[in-house]
Amino acid sequence: MQERLTHIGEMLLDKAHHGGIDAEVFLLHNRELSIEVVEGQVDTLKEAEEIGLGLRVIKGNRLGFAFTSDLSPKALEEVWDAAVSICHYTAPDQYLSLPAGPAEYPSLEVYDPVISQTSIEEKIELARQAEKASRQYDPRITVIERAGYEDSEFHSLILNTRGIRAYAKGNYCGTYVFAVAEEDADAQTGFSISIKQKLADLDPLAVGTEAAHNAVRCLHARRAPSGKVPCIMEPYVATRFLGIIAQMVDAEAVQKGKSLFKGRMGHKVGAECLSLTDDGTYPGGVGSFPFDSEGVPCQRTELIQNGHLVGFLYDTYTANRDRTRSTGNGQRSSFRGLPSVGSTNFMIEPGVLSLNQLMDDITYGFYITEVMGMHTANPISGEFSVGAAGLLIEKGQLTKPVRGVTIAGNIVELLEQVEAVGSDLRFFGSRGAPSLRIRYLSLSGD
Repeated sequence: MQERLTHIGEMLLDKAHHGGIDAEVFLLHNRELSIEVVEGQVDTLKEAEEIGLGLRVIKGNRLGFAFTSDLSPKALEEVWDAAVSICHYTAPDQYLSLPAGPAEYPSLEVYDPVISQTSIEEKIELARQAEKASRQYDPRITVIERAGYEDSEFHSLILNTRGIRAYAKGNYCGTYVFAVAEEDADAQTGFSISIKQKLADLDPLAVGTEAAHNAVRCLHARRAPSGKVPCIMEPYVATRFLGIIAQMVDAEAVQKGKSLFKGRMGHKVGAECLSLTDDGTYPGGVGSFPFDSEGVPCQRTELIQNGHLVGFLYDTYTANRDRTRSTGNGQRSSFRGLPSVGSTNFMIEPGVLSLNQLMDDITYGFYITEVMGMHTANPISGEFSVGAAGLLIEKGQLTKPVRGVTIAGNIVELLEQVEAVGSDLRFFGSRGAPSLRIRYLSLSGD
């Protein structure tokens, strides 16, 4: 497969060299599998495979782009003609360029052959195990809304006229469960998901058990009194807020004035106990890969260090605008689109305190296990007001379940209010965080 893709790419680059045009060929071959079970029986099983090519050309500081999933000689001629012709209609841009090679790429283990060698029947069994573990956890678990297994394999090849030659393959797998607990006319839902780069690291029993536990612990939840209270965010909740922060450290957003971090490089933007990094080389990370979608080597990039803003995420274009270098964060999910700034393994660095130590001296507070409506948060202003659920903290212990409350604030103020960082770093996909203790948040309830 690699030889065939390379041959296709080199054919297009030959045309570019003869025409005096800068060109980049991005070839992507994906395979995906998804399985869902209901009461031990397969409910859905979907397999998908796709291969395609995106061609980016730069002629006279003008950009052209075209793509195709047909790799026949005729289709390749057509995609070349389309990309070049588009250059006549786009505006010149002095910051357009392709990254230069050759490049040295980190040696990473991002492909697990066991995933591809494992039979579909064995993968179905992993989904069954997750569902069964959830059902057996507690008699109050009455319904498993969804239980499944998924995996994805991808082969990426990038060639350009400036010397980039990059090929790698990767894969990952995961299981998930959505469970419902019922008691005395009350019903609550809990979920759990685990995505791993190695099949051996996947624990479907733990996923099913956690989903059931999360549902049962929320039974008979009630609203809590309004006020400003100390809070602890569970790792999953903290990763939800990372989605907003990722947009704020995106160099494109900063350059367009759509980030609160514009003009604040080197300034204090969070608590001293808070450090944030993006690491495309993180061992076992779902977002790890030797290179980004432009062929630039992936790296570890410090963004916030001890509360101070020290970096942004760049692709080649945004780096050119700021006269710096790409951080290896040019991302695209498909051959159908151009690269743009995106995160890899985006994480809050863990501290040394256990959850019990974080809670120990809280007389009355809120342990947040779920937030709803994060899509309404404004990454430009930083304002958020979202629904929340969790448990009360009373005298250092988790007590009554809480639901139907709202937490509100500003993301920058939230970062400044972090009092302590837990040691329990956990990844949900490519975003990771430990538990965070917040000095106080505005809670709207009764």
